[in-house]
Amino acid sequence: MPRRFLDQRLKLAALRVADALATHGSLLKASAALGIGQPALSRTLREMEEVVGAQLFERHARGVRPTAAGTVIIRLARRVLAEMHRAEEELDAPADAVAVGVLPVAAVGVLPGALIRLKASHPAVKVRLEQGRMEDLLPLLAAREIDLIVGRLYAPAIPDGFVREALWEEPISILARGGHPLFAAGGTVDAAALAPYDLVLPTVSQRVGQEIEQLLALLNLSRTGPLRSSSYGFIREMLLATDHVSVMPRSMMVGDLLRGALRVVPLPVPAPPRPAGLVLPADPPSPATAAFIAALRDHIAEITARGLTDMPEPDSSSRKSDRTGRRRRG
Repeated sequence: MPRRFLDQRLKLAALRVADALATHGSLLKASAALGIGQPALSRTLREMEEVVGAQLFERHARGVRPTAAGTVIIRLARRVLAEMHRAEEELDAPADAVAVGVLPVAAVGVLPGALIRLKASHPAVKVRLEQGRMEDLLPLLAAREIDLIVGRLYAPAIPDGFVREALWEEPISILARGGHPLFAAGGTVDAAALAPYDLVLPTVSQRVGQEIEQLLALLNLSRTGPLRSSSYGFIREMLLATDHVSVMPRSMMVGDLLRGALRVVPLPVPAPPRPAGLVLPADPPSPATAAFIAALRDHIAEITARGLTDMPEPDSSSRKSDRTGRRRRG
């Protein structure tokens, strides 16, 4: 079959006609929607059918309906027009703006400190936040509706072309107020010492909940009826005002840990690794996105220097980014 060379011969105006005919179902309504005369629309349709080499729409009593070839061209038209609209939105977007997708734990943990640093170093940069689960945020990143994702890194089920860079660990830890009796003796704390104290646990996501339960089972602390809440403020108040202890990713309370109001209870068993960091498109970030990443790195560096998190183990199979946004292997 001879090539049609659609990329050279098919005009944008013709794609608009195909979309309008599919949307309105008649030549009269489509011409009115496009603001052109019906003869001009019919002429464009004929030219498009000559280029494609097939009839695209069939006339019927109430208007027109697409043929099989017409359905193919309609899909093409809508994809192209959607990309044109998206390009317009990107061109109209302010150059000093960044859209950040963030997972729930990172939203209450490392993100506030990063935003404070960004405001101090780049006060003109505007940030739009989109909080959600990784499976909800990845399609937004693919559609370029957000610029990057911050939070716990999960291996994709299938390769998706995104760059994943681990910046810190989000270990599941036991937290208590700074003056809690658990810290009086010093050293590690075993399950027997923890047993007298009530638990207040977060309900963040199913994955985090499973990891919390795994650590409790590892410490032989599984029990029925712990207090549970999805409110960060409620859990924080219970920890600061009582002898309750909590089991959660320690980065959720990193502000209080930095200030010393809360402390990590030293345990006799290591917590399983939980790398967190960035998910980025493969192309270089915008200046605003690069400024946000730099602010996040600086905040993570302070948290790490204070011993509140660990740097992830190097992974030679993953691509890394330097602070200017250029990708490197490491």
